Amino acid sequence: MKCVVCKQVETQPGKATVTLERNGVTLVVKGVPAQVCPNCGEEYVDEETAVRLLGAAEEAARAGVLVDIREYVAA
Repeated sequence: MKCVVCKQVETQPGKATVTLERNGVTLVVKGVPAQVCPNCGEEYVDEETAVRLLGAAEEAARAGVLVDIREYVAA
């Protein structure tokens, strides 16, 4: 896909670090599969990955976690 931010080049498969924050909970997930723009660095995750990340954030919030750093594990 062409990067929607810089509109210069096609994105390439890579890894991203995603930070999610809500209601005082911060979840950082490293090694998330993503499409990455080699020009501007913008990162895009697919819908399935986004759903998994949001589920992990909800799980952390329910457990009372304030800050958590995790490595992404494929399903």
